[in-house]
Amino acid sequence: MRQRAYSKYAKEAVFLLGQHIKLERKMRKWSEQNLAARAGISRATLQKIEAGEMSPSIGLVFEVAALVGIPLFEQDSRALTTSIELTQSKIALLPKRIKSKSKAVDDDF
Repeated sequence: MRQRAYSKYAKEAVFLLGQHIKLERKMRKWSEQNLAARAGISRATLQKIEAGEMSPSIGLVFEVAALVGIPLFEQDSRALTTSIELTQSKIALLPKRIKSKSKAVDDDF
């Protein structure tokens, strides 16, 4: 199985988020086991998240970040809802399909 290649930026961003999660957990004086239990995940999965590994699902990472109080987008749920609606409105204005421009074939012999 071929391993997925990630950009340096993506790897660093995930690592930074993991470090922020670890910092907030420790500032709350929560053990790894405590936070893992709150998130409904294993301690090993939490360790992967805090280490900045790319394998945990984004949903798990966002849930753990929310549990330790890291705002990823909007802290206010109304503002988040408004942002979602605005983004969806913009998407609705765009074409449903994006097609690559095909090159015209010159078959005039």
